[in-house]
Amino acid sequence: MAAAGGSGPGGAARRGGPPRSQVDSGRPRESGNLGQDSGAMSQLLYRALVSAKWLSEAIKSQQPSLALRIVDASWYLPKMKRDPKREFEERHIPGAVFFDIDQCSDRTSPYDHMLPRADDFAEYVGKLGVGNDSHVVVYDGSDQGLFSAPRVWWMFRAFGHEAVSLLDGGLKNWQQEGNALSSGKSQVAPTEFHASLDKSLVKTYEDVLDNLDSHRFQLVDARAAGRFQGVEPEPRDGIEPGHVPGSTNIPFTDFLTESGLEKTPEQIRSLFQEKKVDLLKPVVATCGSGVTACHVALGAFLCGKPDVAVYDGAWVEWYMRAQPENIISEGKGKTV
Repeated sequence: MAAAGGSGPGGAARRGGPPRSQVDSGRPRESGNLGQDSGAMSQLLYRALVSAKWLSEAIKSQQPSLALRIVDASWYLPKMKRDPKREFEERHIPGAVFFDIDQCSDRTSPYDHMLPRADDFAEYVGKLGVGNDSHVVVYDGSDQGLFSAPRVWWMFRAFGHEAVSLLDGGLKNWQQEGNALSSGKSQVAPTEFHASLDKSLVKTYEDVLDNLDSHRFQLVDARAAGRFQGVEPEPRDGIEPGHVPGSTNIPFTDFLTESGLEKTPEQIRSLFQEKKVDLLKPVVATCGSGVTACHVALGAFLCGKPDVAVYDGAWVEWYMRAQPENIISEGKGKTV
């Protein structure tokens, strides 16, 4: 996929990100070997994660060539009773803007934070000061390190912007390393952004339904094991737990270390192998509402597989639309 206004991972899109030598993720990054040129793969992977150290130095250096735009993409499940916008105004990384996942969505859909149209996404991020030459660094304030930020990382990529990174360890690690914080509302000058949706990175209900017979892709569910099995409640009223027939469960927390940093590509590759997910074959990620599914896409990306799609409607849509026999659960399941 080419970045908007660029020519893909190894081409003009690179102008929005730092040279690989500037990215210090705190440990070596591996490109993986999926039959692709290792040089091209290293160019592809260099932007996926940046460390708190790198971001701190980038903020201090104020290099115009970086065109840095820091985005706080905090979002929490309603049961957590956290207000991410208020928390952003209380504390955020200097220069950051707040990205509201619920606002930047298809507001006509009955399902939570579905992808907006390309022009709506472009208008929204343009108002945040993000241009096609920006290197976007996304983080969130979750206790896990990263929770919702990978969703926004994936959204930028789905709309053609490859120069996007995640802050490894999120705000949690940023603070633990003693870095500065700011408060108050962000003030940025709007700019122009052009977006084009890469449909190959998005799957629909119909795609997943067809896959029950065609088996064209492997479906990986990032929810907690209890929700996947159907024995722990879903966080949304009216939705029972369970899973899509034939799907595989890898909870998103399995991609993170105890300290909240992303695991190494070697560890992530072993995780996929353990779960019998073949990265040489098509993979689609799902979860409750399309947020933590993006951890699966990120994990695969770090292993050299950038083409993992996300089932945007996820379990909420599947439960509401699927026939009872297509709700696999050790619990209540679904009745007509």
